[in-house]
Amino acid sequence: MMFLLLSTYHASLDTMDALLPEHRAYLDRYRDDGVFVLWGRRVPRTGGLIVAHGVDRARIDAVVADDPFVRANAATYEVIAIQPTGGLTELTAVLTGAS
Repeated sequence: MMFLLLSTYHASLDTMDALLPEHRAYLDRYRDDGVFVLWGRRVPRTGGLIVAHGVDRARIDAVVADDPFVRANAATYEVIAIQPTGGLTELTAVLTGAS
């Protein structure tokens, strides 16, 4: 399963910046675990997005709850399950595990 995780900030940017080192470590940890494949900020900076794959809904809910932004009540996520059906061959192969 693949998910698009859309975060929305509910705290000041100063608060978000203070939490950023821990949040970046969280992103790196789940990238290293093979769950996160892409992330970035919204423009303007009101939240962010993460593309996640290879886990089920229960696991992604646990991963989202582990985010330091969420634990600090500074952000919430909308979790959207997606099934890629097209795009750049190289990208869809990576995201879907196809060879």
